[in-house]
Amino acid sequence: MAAMLGAGDGALGQIPLEQWFFDTPVCTRWWTTATVVTGVLVQCHILTPFQLFYSFRAVFHKNQYWRLISTFVYFGPLSFNLLFHIFFMQRYARMLEDSAASVAHFSWLLLYAAVCLLCIAPLFSMAFLGTTLSSTLVYIWSRRNPDVRLSFLGLLVFRAPWLPWVLIAFSLVLHGHTPKDEIAGVVVGHIWYFFSDIYPSTHHGRRPLEPPRWWIRLFERGPDVPTTEMHAGAMHRDLAAAAAPEVR
Repeated sequence: MAAMLGAGDGALGQIPLEQWFFDTPVCTRWWTTATVVTGVLVQCHILTPFQLFYSFRAVFHKNQYWRLISTFVYFGPLSFNLLFHIFFMQRYARMLEDSAASVAHFSWLLLYAAVCLLCIAPLFSMAFLGTTLSSTLVYIWSRRNPDVRLSFLGLLVFRAPWLPWVLIAFSLVLHGHTPKDEIAGVVVGHIWYFFSDIYPSTHHGRRPLEPPRWWIRLFERGPDVPTTEMHAGAMHRDLAAAAAPEVR
């Protein structure tokens, strides 16, 4: 169990599930928990996918506002596909959240990505956005860790920036059609990466997508978290490199 969940200090062997739960950063923890619970409820026929998908008309004309959240936490019933997505959440969302300046900064990233995806979803007929949000986070992590080497199925070895494109190619081969949800996630992720990591170096450190102070105050009881000239992902690059898994 400890090896499966990626623990390296042996503590997980004592109280596996509880230790894993509380060691996981808060945003990743509750996103993962909501995903598992939703999958179980659908598997038990307590909920149906028709109650969970995002529809502009259902949300804003029929006042079914829960769909704004449920679309991001449903990856399907209990299956290998669900485990695959949980793996990606636990690895890449966790490492990205660990490297963030604070919970406020990572939650602001999630909010930005969610709003962007909800806006473009009707244009591409995307009903479930969990995979798309996951692709956004994977893209940002991969660009912030360019020297990390990954292995896909034990056959293909490549550096982290190629990970989103490898996954898109794999999805194309597996399903036989262009994975528009993953491509949309890459686009949204690149916009965040550009304005957070590239734009500041040429515009005197200005970061247009930094969370506002009122948002930070919602999460931080102490003084405001200071901004830094270095992007958040670089602060823990060595940790990310050591913890980066093989993609199987």
